Amino acid sequence: MTASRSDPRGLKPGEWRLETDADSVQRDLSRLVLTLLELVRQLVERQCVRRMDQGDLSSEQLEAVGLTLMRLEEAMTELCERFELSPSDLNLDLGPLGTLLPAADQPPAAW
Repeated sequence: MTASRSDPRGLKPGEWRLETDADSVQRDLSRLVLTLLELVRQLVERQCVRRMDQGDLSSEQLEAVGLTLMRLEEAMTELCERFELSPSDLNLDLGPLGTLLPAADQPPAAW
């Protein structure tokens, strides 16, 4: 936040004041990192489903992909619990564009 010339707090133009506490910074950073991880996890999952639908994967690959995706989802659940975040906390509101991640009850948009 930049201050204007008539800033009642006495800040000069170009000065920054950021009022935060360590707990909120850590929580917000954790939320951002977990949001990015969840986005990548969902993209990988969609790509795997596409390859499966196209028949590009052998039965061994299908089993390995399925197991990996289950483990990734479990790891995300554990991380959310550790940082006291719910899946809805990771879904950033992008204003007129909607939310970053599809809601659990919505089918994913075609990317």
